[in-house]
Amino acid sequence: MAEVRVRSLRKSFGSTEVIHGLDLDIDDGEFVVLVGPSGCGKSTLLRMIAGLEGISDGTIHIDERLVNNLPPAERDIAMVFQNYALYPHKTVAANMAFSLRMRKLDKADIADRVARAAEVLGLTPYLQRYPRALSGGQRQRVAMGRAIVRDPQVFLFDEPLSNLDAKLRIQMRAEIRELHQRLATTTVYVTHDQIEAMTMADKIVVMQSGDIEQIGTPLDLYDRPANLFVAGFIGAPSMNFFDAGIRLDGARAIAVANGAEFALGSDYDLTDGQSVTIGIRPENTRLSEKGVAGEITVVEQTGAEIHLVVRSDGKDFVVVIRDRQDFAPGQRVAFSAAPDAIHLFDSASGQRLD
Repeated sequence: MAEVRVRSLRKSFGSTEVIHGLDLDIDDGEFVVLVGPSGCGKSTLLRMIAGLEGISDGTIHIDERLVNNLPPAERDIAMVFQNYALYPHKTVAANMAFSLRMRKLDKADIADRVARAAEVLGLTPYLQRYPRALSGGQRQRVAMGRAIVRDPQVFLFDEPLSNLDAKLRIQMRAEIRELHQRLATTTVYVTHDQIEAMTMADKIVVMQSGDIEQIGTPLDLYDRPANLFVAGFIGAPSMNFFDAGIRLDGARAIAVANGAEFALGSDYDLTDGQSVTIGIRPENTRLSEKGVAGEITVVEQTGAEIHLVVRSDGKDFVVVIRDRQDFAPGQRVAFSAAPDAIHLFDSASGQRLD
């Protein structure tokens, strides 16, 4: 196991800089997820840690060792790719043992490592099969087994579940998390799926356009997003946003948006007439006669919940209802939220107001 330290890291392709001086600390045994929209730089950062992408500036240390100029084979890392990258003409056992044979390890040691990894991953009955005879989930386990047998200091995962169907992704998320708890190996995991990030990570790194927007535990990011981007990215369905103005009523601050008033409490340092953006998560909304009024355009029955898409002043908002009720498109409703469920952001900068 090892710590990973990234300092002032930059990456340019020609005159275009795609990573802008990142600093990141990954602790020994930690499971860190890099998350963000496509093109934000998360896979590029992972490949720089792996040595598959050159560094334009800055440093990367793995377990106190500067690895900027080391080839991937000398970094003591193991990477699991999105497309499995298995040899189709080799059995499961041969695929898992390949890197060990290249290192000329003793045959008995190789067999023991493969057997132990296969047992951990539930692959023992499939060791003599070829990849074509395996399901997508089994192939992904083989790719993980190939990484495990190397006993690396750091595991790197590059969107390993994106080729799997929804049900299998949920199963594999749990298996990868359980595997990390068993092995306690430092892990860096890339995904564009914020649900994967929330359910798997010890720490999430939210990226946008080559910069880090926020680093924290899943609940830190959910409860206290640092800015509008993180607030909108973390959580499903996405947070509802309203342009609002502040009205001070003695010690109370009230945000006025879409014809509705939202009590904010007395802890904010706000001025009368200040422009803000308020955020309310759909799961924190509640039907209220004095709330934001609008027309239902879509009703989504999920079983445990009802998701209503409500159009108000030309914008769509999502309201989550947990009680079994009858709703229909065209119906008028109003919704609000409790003061402690409201997130407040500066309209100009997009930064959280506390």
